Amino acid sequence: MSGWLWALGGVVAASAIWGSVLFATGGFSSEPSPDLAGYAYTGDLCADTSMTPFENAHFKAKANTGTASKDANPQHSGAQLTSLDTMTCNVSFEQDGASSSAYSSTWLYNTATLHRKTDPAPEFADGYRSYEKQDTSVGYRVEAVPGLGDEAYLVTRKDEGGTSSGSYVILGVRDGWMTYQSTWSSYASSSGSGKQPTATEVATMLKTSATETLKRLQNSRSR
Repeated sequence: MSGWLWALGGVVAASAIWGSVLFATGGFSSEPSPDLAGYAYTGDLCADTSMTPFENAHFKAKANTGTASKDANPQHSGAQLTSLDTMTCNVSFEQDGASSSAYSSTWLYNTATLHRKTDPAPEFADGYRSYEKQDTSVGYRVEAVPGLGDEAYLVTRKDEGGTSSGSYVILGVRDGWMTYQSTWSSYASSSGSGKQPTATEVATMLKTSATETLKRLQNSRSR
């Protein structure tokens, strides 16, 4: 064998051995790259949350009750970790024209998660479909929502009515490896003068807000 052929064979053999070492030690990772669909982390999800649909329905954020961070409204938090980034925004609303003597409570809870290690797609739908399987006194209905992300689901309670008015509605959206959930929870005593929105009206508000909020989260990368 000529000298250059012998040298070439040595290089090929060495490459094969090195490739085997990399494979055995995980040098060639089989983990898929996260599909974040253009979304980026923001430290203040409330700043990117569209409040317009709720304001148009005559709801406004309650005034802060103090100067401490726990008294802030809206409240936001977030964390960037190895496997995921999490963002939250909680808002306490009050309704224009509602009687101050009647008890009422209206909250919006928003979360957005960027999954960096595990694709949430295989379990996403079942996470919401499971509401229909709960063996409790409160029943839920779950329906797919077209036009939001790769998939979206709306969860509503079946027991609205009675001596009080209010709604409990959840909207979940997955777009690539980003998941977003917006939850509306409202209660007003029967003595209240304000008319609470129906579950259908709340669903429309959540979907409208989510559409704009997700656009802002995609654009936050450039800010």
